[in-house]
Amino acid sequence: MKANESIPKYNAKVREYTNYAARQVKDVCKTVGPRPAGEENETKTQERFGEELKKYADTVSVEPFDLHPKAWLGWAPAFAVIMIIANVLFFFGFGIVSLALAAVSLFFVGTEFFLGGSTLDPFFKKAESRNVIAVRKAKGETKQRVILCGHADSSYEWRFKVAGGKNLIALFLVGVILTLAAAVYSVARGGLLKAPENDLVVTVVRFVLLAWCVEFLITAFFINFKTPVDGANELTGALASMAVMKYLSDNDFRFENVEVCAVVAGGADAGLRGAKALVKAHKSEWKDTETVFISVDALHDFDAFAVNTKADPKASALLRQAAKNAEIDLTERAFAGDSGVIGKAGVPCATLAAGSAATAKLFGTKADNAESLSLRAIEGGVNVLLETVFLCDEQTQNA
Repeated sequence: MKANESIPKYNAKVREYTNYAARQVKDVCKTVGPRPAGEENETKTQERFGEELKKYADTVSVEPFDLHPKAWLGWAPAFAVIMIIANVLFFFGFGIVSLALAAVSLFFVGTEFFLGGSTLDPFFKKAESRNVIAVRKAKGETKQRVILCGHADSSYEWRFKVAGGKNLIALFLVGVILTLAAAVYSVARGGLLKAPENDLVVTVVRFVLLAWCVEFLITAFFINFKTPVDGANELTGALASMAVMKYLSDNDFRFENVEVCAVVAGGADAGLRGAKALVKAHKSEWKDTETVFISVDALHDFDAFAVNTKADPKASALLRQAAKNAEIDLTERAFAGDSGVIGKAGVPCATLAAGSAATAKLFGTKADNAESLSLRAIEGGVNVLLETVFLCDEQTQNA
C-alpha cells in the first residue's frame, strides 16, 4: 500500500503535518534561537524534540557523545595566521620554515575540513552533544529497519559567504599550494634559511606571496564564532522525520515487520559528529537487521528535490520510487551529509534534500531564518518520507 492510499483525504492530512513541522521550526527559532553544536540551545532543542517524540514512538533514547565543536571550522583562523607567518618568513628567505608551515597547514585543512577528520580536536575545547533516537517498533519480527535522520544544531555565521565565499576558500588553497611550490623551489636552489641569490623567480614570488597575506587575513575572519545563525531550514529534515512518526501514531499505523526510527542528530555542523557517534554505537546492530538509513537535509526548494550521487543503489532506488509515488521529480546531485559517514560503515544509505544554489547561499547566514521556510518544499519532503516507509513495508511483505 502506498502512503497516499493509507487514509482518506491524504493530501490534506499531509499539509496538516507540514504545518506541524513548520510551526515547530518557527517556535524553536523564536523561543530557543541559534543552536551551535555542544551548546545549551542545541540541548534545549533536542530535549524538546525528545519529549515530542515520546508521544509517537515506543522508545526514545538520548545518546551523549563528546566533540570539539569549533575544530571543523577552526582551521580558517588558525591556518590563515600560520600561512601569513609562512609567507612573511619566505619573504625574508626562510624557505625551509615556510615549507614546513605550509605543509602542516595543507595537511590539517585537508584532513579536518574536506575529509571530516578529527586531527584538530586536541587544539579545541571539548563539549558534549547528543543523538536523540525514537523507535516505532514492528508488530511482529523486525525484518527491516528504516531510519530517518535530521539534525538539531545550526552553524556559526560564515562571513563573506554571499560575497564570494567559495572563491575565498579557493584562493586560500591556491595560496597554500603556491607557498609550498615556491618553498620547495627555493630549498632546492639552496635557500634553506636564506633566499637564493640572483634568482628572479624567487624574487618575484616573494612579493606575490607577501601580497597574498591580505587574502589569508580575510580568511582568518571567515567564520564568526560569536554569531551562530538560526538555521531554520537546517531543522526541516529533523521535523519532517518527526512528522512521519506523528502521522504513523495519529493514524494508528504499525507495520508488521518494519521498524521506523527518527533520529535528531547533534553536531552536524561541527563535522557530522552525530553521524559518526551513531556509527560507533549502532554499526553492528544495523548490520544484524537489514537497515536503510535516510539522511534528510534542508527542504527549501520544491523544484530541486534530489538524492546524492554516491547513495547506496538500494537506498537510492527506494527514495526514487517513493518520490515517484509522491509525484515528485527526484534528480541526482553531488552532496552527502550524514549518509557520507553512514555509507562508509557499510549501511545502505542515501540523502534526500530539496536545495538549490539559493539554498546553499542561505547556509551559515542570517538569511536562514523562519521567514525563508518553504511550506511546499517541507510538504514534498514529508510526502516522500511517508512514501518511503510505506514502500519499505510493501517490499518487506512481498519479499
